[in-house]
Amino acid sequence: MVKVGFIVEGGTEKILVESSGFITWLQQHGIELIHPVIDAEGSGNLLPQNIEPMIRQLQARNPNHIVILTDLERDPSIEEVKNRIGTEHTDLIFVAVKAIESWFLADTDAMIKWLKVDSFYENLPEQTPDLPWDRLKEISSNLNKKGPGSSKPVFAKRMVKHNGFMIANAAQHLNCPSAKFFIDGLNALATST
Repeated sequence: MVKVGFIVEGGTEKILVESSGFITWLQQHGIELIHPVIDAEGSGNLLPQNIEPMIRQLQARNPNHIVILTDLERDPSIEEVKNRIGTEHTDLIFVAVKAIESWFLADTDAMIKWLKVDSFYENLPEQTPDLPWDRLKEISSNLNKKGPGSSKPVFAKRMVKHNGFMIANAAQHLNCPSAKFFIDGLNALATST
């Protein structure tokens, strides 16, 4: 098994990476998740001077690889996000386009369960007019359904626990390339050691 440590931007990403479904997927692909998953508590903390202590904490557990998962949000490009973070001590930096919530929109089955509808498909989950969180609110409002609430981590827990959200499902969406890149990147790490 390849041991992989994660540093994530926030609580939502931590919940998704620590979910039992994702851990099972990792194990099925020859990857062991190093604990703890480190929550940087905001993209502003994903700067070289702040990341070094996080890297040291993970290195104490002897990972084969260290991965960072963050959001693009309003930054102009993925490359700019990666350059801001720096890549000296990490193997991969994954950037969810716009925000990690676009991955919820891309998991059609989980969205159907959450919304309690017969069908749902978000054609361009990473190209929402504003942030994907706002799109989730808009969809639920348009359908007269209970919205996602005010807490992204609480919503993430509900999506994982009650609606079966899986990152691997989001990666299968034809128009969610950041989720696919994440899954494909992890698969590549599993075979590189």
